[in-house]
Amino acid sequence: MSLQEIYQQFTEGMTHTTWLEFIAVISGIVSVWFSRKENILVYPTGLINTIVYIYLSIKGSLFGEASVNLYYTIMSIYGWMLWARRNEQREHIVHITYSDKRWWIYQLSFFASFYVVIFIALTYLKRDFAPDAIPWGDAFASATAFTGMWLMTKKKVESWYWWIATNIASIPLYFAKQYVFTSVYYLILLLMAVFGLIEWRKRASQYKRSKN
Repeated sequence: MSLQEIYQQFTEGMTHTTWLEFIAVISGIVSVWFSRKENILVYPTGLINTIVYIYLSIKGSLFGEASVNLYYTIMSIYGWMLWARRNEQREHIVHITYSDKRWWIYQLSFFASFYVVIFIALTYLKRDFAPDAIPWGDAFASATAFTGMWLMTKKKVESWYWWIATNIASIPLYFAKQYVFTSVYYLILLLMAVFGLIEWRKRASQYKRSKN
């Protein structure tokens, strides 16, 4: 595909952006901004984003992404409850920390398991029900997102590495499905994820020093 064709597809896609997609994009950007600031409002704003994208993903035959957003919805409720928990001194129980060796094994196994399951499921769907599905790309974006969301509820710094991978994979995935505004949205999220990683690394280091 030439640059001219990409530009033409981009302009045509932008003109066909629906108000639902616009709401999903804006709420998603706001949610990631709250996440970077370790603000619990990441979850209610994120719920708006995920519910809308469940509908849009199914409509665009992105069934892996639809499953991701359903998972986001469930984990947002769980994360909201977890982040809100405090001890008897009214201090937050969950703090931003780095993953140790055990947590790295957990997250890599978590990613690999979901990738295999989603890839097999999407390959079957592509053959019999959804010829427009993209199994390998959708499975990668979905599995990295599953892992990133789980780690975010635990306030692990490494969640941002998985978010960066998700955003990189999602940009061309949604562009190919004519959700151009959403592909731009993931480009913005990619940049925000880099800054989020920097911010959480600083906070994790500060917390570690406070415990020494």
